[in-house]
Amino acid sequence: MACHELAALRLGLMKVLGIEDEAEKQHELKELGDRINCEGPLKSMTQAEDMAKLQKFFSVSLVDLQEMVSKTAADDPKLAYYNSLLVLTKKVEQELSSYYKNLENLYSDLDEVHHYLHELYPA
Repeated sequence: MACHELAALRLGLMKVLGIEDEAEKQHELKELGDRINCEGPLKSMTQAEDMAKLQKFFSVSLVDLQEMVSKTAADDPKLAYYNSLLVLTKKVEQELSSYYKNLENLYSDLDEVHHYLHELYPA
C-alpha cells in the first residue's frame, strides 16, 4: 500500500539528490520486497533520473493506489485506514509538486539575476 509508494519515492529521491546511504537504501528495498522487480510506477520511481520523471511516476502510482482502494468493500474495516493513506499520499504528491515548482522558479530567477548582473557589469 502507501508504504510501497513512499519507499519507492524515497529511493528515487536518493538517486536524484545524490544521497548515498546504503542502510536507508536497504531499508526501503526491504519495504518494497518483491515489488521492486515488477514493472510499473514503483520500479520506475526507483530508477528515475530526474525530478520530473520521479514526480510523474509517483502520480501514476497514486492512480493505482486509488483504484485498489476504490475496489475495497464499503463495509471493510480497513477502508478508513486506506482512505487515510490516500490523503497522506496526496499530500506528499502536492509537496513534491511544490518543491519541483520552487526549483523551477529558482532556475528562472538565476537566469534573471545573471542578466541583471550583465546589465550592471557588461561583459
